[in-house]
Amino acid sequence: MKYAFISALILCASLTATAQVASHAPTTPAAPGKLPPAQVSAPVATGKPVAKVNGVVLTDRDLLREMYTIFPYAKQHNGFPKAQEAGIRQGALEMIIFEELVYQEAQRRHMTIPAAKIDAGAAAYKKTFDSSDQFNAYMQTEMHGSEKAFRQQIERSMLIDQLLKQEVDDKAVVSTAEIRAYYDKNPARFAVPDSYTFQSISVLPPRTPTPEQAREARKKADEALKQAKATKSYQDFGLLAEKISEDDFRVNMGDHKAVPADKLPPQVIVALKSMKAGDVSGLIQIESAYTIVRLNAHTPAHKQSFTEVQAQLKTELEKQKLEQVRSSFAKQLKSKAKVEIV
Repeated sequence: MKYAFISALILCASLTATAQVASHAPTTPAAPGKLPPAQVSAPVATGKPVAKVNGVVLTDRDLLREMYTIFPYAKQHNGFPKAQEAGIRQGALEMIIFEELVYQEAQRRHMTIPAAKIDAGAAAYKKTFDSSDQFNAYMQTEMHGSEKAFRQQIERSMLIDQLLKQEVDDKAVVSTAEIRAYYDKNPARFAVPDSYTFQSISVLPPRTPTPEQAREARKKADEALKQAKATKSYQDFGLLAEKISEDDFRVNMGDHKAVPADKLPPQVIVALKSMKAGDVSGLIQIESAYTIVRLNAHTPAHKQSFTEVQAQLKTELEKQKLEQVRSSFAKQLKSKAKVEIV
């Protein structure tokens, strides 16, 4: 932008990955990558131990499988971005340790999965492979050709899911009363400021124009206003903005979406207050620049109703509670376990 003050007029309204428990996707060959090879690391699983949980060995095969679960794009890039690999690896290591702790707890409680359910799970899992050859390769590499080991792996995943549902998911449900209490205690969060949704067409001469530049800018602005006043719709004004406007919003039909009133220059506010939706302003001069606005909507300050935000809040609060309950459960399991990083 050419002016600091124009930024007020035309302002805009790392890897973070959450691993999913019991997602044992096959470690398949990665697809051709898009990142330069120097920026990618492609670890290879060899069966080397990476951790022990109460004496049970977890290998780099388990770790790599979980890394692909956390960052599936690695298959597109033929490896993991080197700048993010350490973080992905640490997250995957924590997840496979947690899964093993959950599995051992399920065994301690003598939990079981019906054979028919295991059959269905095995059949569904086979369908996740692109071909029978890929599944057979997985069976040889991961299961050493053992159907029994494969079924045990499916049962393990289901036991983890079953215990987590019982100890985490079912305990993370948020009631309507809890949602309402949060809504009532945080009124400021649901306050919607007075705002305007509008489009703009601007003429931006140098900040300190010469007399000739100033005359030329005014001439361009007058012509822009004539054309803007002739537009009949959002589309018409937007196409004109894309064609002749000099502000940064010309690439988006001149559209500013919703901008709080206190973020707009006073000259613009004065114009907008006298307009109704669909109106096009006259020339608005701010220093040596000119702008024309089309008002699309005015939203007076108000508080969002509980009904409007209830569904969103339920999702948000349950996600927070889920993390809290899960973290507490993980600490509980770790407190009575022996975990060694190899």
